[in-house]
Amino acid sequence: MSATLDSSTSTKTNSEHIQLSIQDMSCQACASRIEKVLNKKSAIYQVSVSFAGETANVEYDPSQTSADEIIGWIQKTGFEASIYQPDTLFSPDVEDEHSHKFPWQLFILWLCLLPFLLGMVGMLAGQGMAWMPPLWMQFVLATVVQFGLALPFYKSAWASIKGGLANMDVLVVIGTLTIWTYSTYSWLVSSGWSHHAMGDLDFSQLISSMPTMHMPIYFEAGVMIIAFVRLGKYLEHRTKKKSLDSIHLLLSLTPEMVEKQQTVSSNIDGNETESFQSVPLADVQCGDKLRAKQGTRIATDGIVVAGEGWCDESHLTGESVPLSKKIGDHVLAGAMVANGSLVYQVQALGGDTQLADMVQALSEAQGSKAQLARLADKVAAVFVPIVVILALITFIITWWLTGALNLSVLHAVSVLVIACPCALGLATPAAIMAGMGVAARHGVWFKDAQSLESSGTVDTVVFDKTGTLTQGQPSLVTHMMVNQALRWQDVLQLAASVEAHVSHPLADTIVRTAKENQLPLFPVQRVEVVQGQGVQAQVEGYGLVKVGTPEFASLTLPRYMPQIWQTASNVAVSVDGIALGMFALADDVKEDAHQTVSQLQEQGYHVILMSGDKQSVVNHVASVLGITEAYGSMSPREKASKIDEIQQQGQKVVMVGDGVNDAPAMAVATASFAMAEGTDVAKHSASARLLGASLDHVLTAQNIAHATIRNIKQNLFFAFIYNCIGIPLAAFGFLNPMIAAAAMAMSSISVLLNALRLTRYQP
Repeated sequence: MSATLDSSTSTKTNSEHIQLSIQDMSCQACASRIEKVLNKKSAIYQVSVSFAGETANVEYDPSQTSADEIIGWIQKTGFEASIYQPDTLFSPDVEDEHSHKFPWQLFILWLCLLPFLLGMVGMLAGQGMAWMPPLWMQFVLATVVQFGLALPFYKSAWASIKGGLANMDVLVVIGTLTIWTYSTYSWLVSSGWSHHAMGDLDFSQLISSMPTMHMPIYFEAGVMIIAFVRLGKYLEHRTKKKSLDSIHLLLSLTPEMVEKQQTVSSNIDGNETESFQSVPLADVQCGDKLRAKQGTRIATDGIVVAGEGWCDESHLTGESVPLSKKIGDHVLAGAMVANGSLVYQVQALGGDTQLADMVQALSEAQGSKAQLARLADKVAAVFVPIVVILALITFIITWWLTGALNLSVLHAVSVLVIACPCALGLATPAAIMAGMGVAARHGVWFKDAQSLESSGTVDTVVFDKTGTLTQGQPSLVTHMMVNQALRWQDVLQLAASVEAHVSHPLADTIVRTAKENQLPLFPVQRVEVVQGQGVQAQVEGYGLVKVGTPEFASLTLPRYMPQIWQTASNVAVSVDGIALGMFALADDVKEDAHQTVSQLQEQGYHVILMSGDKQSVVNHVASVLGITEAYGSMSPREKASKIDEIQQQGQKVVMVGDGVNDAPAMAVATASFAMAEGTDVAKHSASARLLGASLDHVLTAQNIAHATIRNIKQNLFFAFIYNCIGIPLAAFGFLNPMIAAAAMAMSSISVLLNALRLTRYQP
């Protein structure tokens, strides 16, 4: 299914991360058992196993262990594990091994059940036991099912017991084996076989308390339990793989066949001509030129070398408006050509594309766990032993009250079967998988399940200004030189030489303006970024040049400044402590910023603006957008401290930013979103990346997070309500084992169906 091996940034030094595909897990206790085994290993830093996603995220010390050894540890617990390289995700030859496999064992199992079903239909029709197969046939069918078709249950149960955590299959095995043993003994005793075979050792005396020797036989109950559980597992697997997992939908976006440019030599005049031929995507290499016509999808990441068109990149950005593509523009794998025809040169294939990066990020995020999931894990880990004890108590009390062994067995078995914690294990991961997929389709990449869960709890949104609420591409509107003999272009040239080594919208504007004025940049040395103030460097032939706030550049401002300087960002320049001048950079507010802020406020969020820009500029932007609380001239440390102060008052904050200066605040906040154009540091610190240029993605991310948390709580309710109602009913005899098995299967299906509602969610 999916796994990858790569170096990852971690709180531990010298660590690596792998994602593994785990097979044969039957319930959440299986996932908990794998986690328990791996966490005991000193080489393992952290492990998270997803029952719903059938994956394991493992962070480990490569100097102490290897991926192969980790797989070996998992296999010793009774499960199959494998590593998957991202490149193979996009191979047309790779398909889900279960996709086209007919469930023969399930089919044979239900064939064995068919005679019993006919007998039950006859009973409902008033035919009594006439349609029920003879007892010897019931015994044969039940034995084939119990010790043949049910062998996977035995293997899983034994591996579970050896691992120290009892899973759902332990309950199934105990319950069905008890029914088979009791029914077999009852059949033999009722037929008089015990007297003939045992001689003086009359075991029938052990059940002398029963009112008649014509003892009830329940072979059909054991067969039906196994059949219902296997059917529930099959439906559960199909639902998880085909509906909840958006990865398969993403993989289908790349075409298997593409039009590749070929050079053809003429036999007549020897001239070479270019033509396009249909070839498999697997035959394409970097540097090849491919053609995408209207209505087809881009197969790889590349750059347009001929033609023009419009591409829908909503699968990555969440923005359905097609983007214009012309020569020199980049195209992304999976994008639909909505209009026109493009020839693009391949720059990245398979696992190196941005689509593959999204698939891998989504896979790892879906395999992570939210805090609610970890709570459910703890419950599931102790659930099975508690249920076994409850079943024993039910057996003892029923036998003591009624003296009927058959009723005692049936009540106890019903408790065992109805209490299987499948739905509990699926409740959170199923919703997380669905929520992650919906978010990804709308241009929001949550880092992991905890990030999504945290985002769903916030009540305050803090925005950075530059590049977040504003365009992030300010323009130089005016300048002021301290010495009028200085040319402003010369000062701009110095500033651009230093700012070229910084990633910030204001710095980009300075550099872009210098290039527009054809000003060459000077070589610089010892570049140092002073967070929240500016940047300084040694410029050859000049000295120490500082570019940043007026205070940083030792520029004393006059008491009165024209309005334009009060509403623009000011960038001052100095050399060796002597101020040279200052530039005013104005940045327009994004078109959808006002609508996004208004909608957030209407939904009850408290919106705050924080920026390193001067207070007058911040106040101006805040007034335009209707934000009542705004803080300017804030250093990164001050932003983080202010957010921490707000959270100490009981509020939960999501920080939205795009620059290095926002990273400390993002780390402190309950949740954080990095804009698409943000720096790598901001993206790494953020809980989620917003891929589209629109600020609507902030609202989308919050709505999806809230919907997912609500779905998780609904799922947990479904899981617990089945057990809370079912166990007492089973203990008092209102549910026979067959109905209990069906109800147990329905609890898992209901949780999955509820999670499926998220996949149709429209923010």
